[in-house]
Amino acid sequence: MPPLTPVTKDSPLVVDSIAEQLYRILCDRITSGTYAPGSRLDPQAVAAEFGVSRTPVREALARLELDQLIVTRPRSGTFVARPGITDVHEVCQLRKGIEWVATGIAARSMPLEQIADLRAEAVEALARAEQGDYEPFFASDSRLHNEIVAATGNARLIRARSSTEPFVQWLRVLGATGPHRIAGSTRRHLQILDAMAARDTTAAQEAAAVHLDEVEEWTVADMESKAIAT
Repeated sequence: MPPLTPVTKDSPLVVDSIAEQLYRILCDRITSGTYAPGSRLDPQAVAAEFGVSRTPVREALARLELDQLIVTRPRSGTFVARPGITDVHEVCQLRKGIEWVATGIAARSMPLEQIADLRAEAVEALARAEQGDYEPFFASDSRLHNEIVAATGNARLIRARSSTEPFVQWLRVLGATGPHRIAGSTRRHLQILDAMAARDTTAAQEAAAVHLDEVEEWTVADMESKAIAT
């Protein structure tokens, strides 16, 4: 299926699952910072940009509102949300619950070769970050958490964890997980992976819980200090 793109007079839009594609495009625009927190989203303008009816736009916006990435105010319109401290608490607590369970399962089942690969990537990412290149850390961080949850084979856990990903990515773009946090996060990542490699379920789960608590604490502190631009 071709990607949904803004329509022009020379490129008519003929695709299936328009609402799904609109959702992904708009979600990406929000979490990448293209649409700033607090900016207005005009459903009619979105429909015109992509040459679609208002129905798929409404469906896409409903999903974004369910994800708490946008808010609709009566008689005012639809706006990109401004992430706050309550959002950080809720997302981190959800992640902690999911990932504590997932880490225990992965500690028993993830192949040792996969664990070793994730560890080597984390070590390399830290080295790159110390040289001023932070993207490898972001990629390593995302992969580690997603692969631990994926290792459970539990579709409901995987789906619940994936629902937090847009918000996590959004905060990262807005300024969370700055250079001053990378060493601490990597230390916890290595503790988790080393415990998993030893098949020490308890130690792996404890390290995962501490890591998510620290992420919550650090993110709130950065938000309060205005290091995160909302």
